[in-house]
Amino acid sequence: MPSRELVVLGSASQTPTRRRNHNGYLLRWDDRSVLFDPGEGTQRQLLLADASPTGIRHICITHFHGDHCLGLPGILQRLSLDRVAHPVEVLFPASGAAYFDRLRHASAYQDHLDVRPVPVAADGPASTGGPFAIEAVRLGHDPETFGWRVVEPDGIRMLPDRLAEAGVHGPAVGVLAATGVLDLADRTVRLEDVSAPRKGQRMAFVMDTGMCDAAVDLAAGADLVVCEATFASADHDLARRYRHLTAADAGRVARDAGARRLVITHFSQRYPDVRVLLDEAAAVFPDVVAAEDLARVPVPTRRR
Repeated sequence: MPSRELVVLGSASQTPTRRRNHNGYLLRWDDRSVLFDPGEGTQRQLLLADASPTGIRHICITHFHGDHCLGLPGILQRLSLDRVAHPVEVLFPASGAAYFDRLRHASAYQDHLDVRPVPVAADGPASTGGPFAIEAVRLGHDPETFGWRVVEPDGIRMLPDRLAEAGVHGPAVGVLAATGVLDLADRTVRLEDVSAPRKGQRMAFVMDTGMCDAAVDLAAGADLVVCEATFASADHDLARRYRHLTAADAGRVARDAGARRLVITHFSQRYPDVRVLLDEAAAVFPDVVAAEDLARVPVPTRRR
């Protein structure tokens, strides 16, 4: 099973359908997970997807429309019930703090969870210190909306043939990686002699926005972009009126950002068959997946 993948928990927009739950997207990233925009029913969708909630370390809310946040109380209470020991950050627009407070304490329960609110008021890093950073970019929607970007720092990868040639093996490899230099009996081996740069991976979450430069900036260089595609081009006027994207817009965001893989989602109920949306996005950007509830989409392997 891929160690980095997107689990689609819901892919509808304002109104759920028989086949599509309200929003919910779980990014599994090695031993931890990021949950984006938990709408109603997210807790049950996790069960149906066979995806454990206990690895969730961060919950990112783009904005406080109900289809993007009404599942938050159930998720927090479930993590508390499971006695999750690690802290859980909840990132959200600072202008919606009153809504967060209401959702955080929506009903009576025994609260055993270390919830750490992170209200965000400006673009930039919002969570740092772990194996990845989470960055915020303000998008074009009302109420105030932030898109999110998961950014792994650049690193190095060891080159086995160079290590063998240098006579470095076993625990010595770890010492060299940690210190940058290793003194052997007859020579000194430097880290740059036996390694190559490794570009960190990126995932972008572009949800509920009109077409804007900020959406492209958010997705810049991303390995995986999850992007709303609420409307087809035939309903372009509706998309502009309500500050949403068409599927072709989503394709343009991924193309102009130099992204690698696009997942379109947040589909209006007016499209029982989303093939029209998939085809429109694919005409602009070839590596595109139309989200289906409970589907798993791998993050592309590292660039070489």
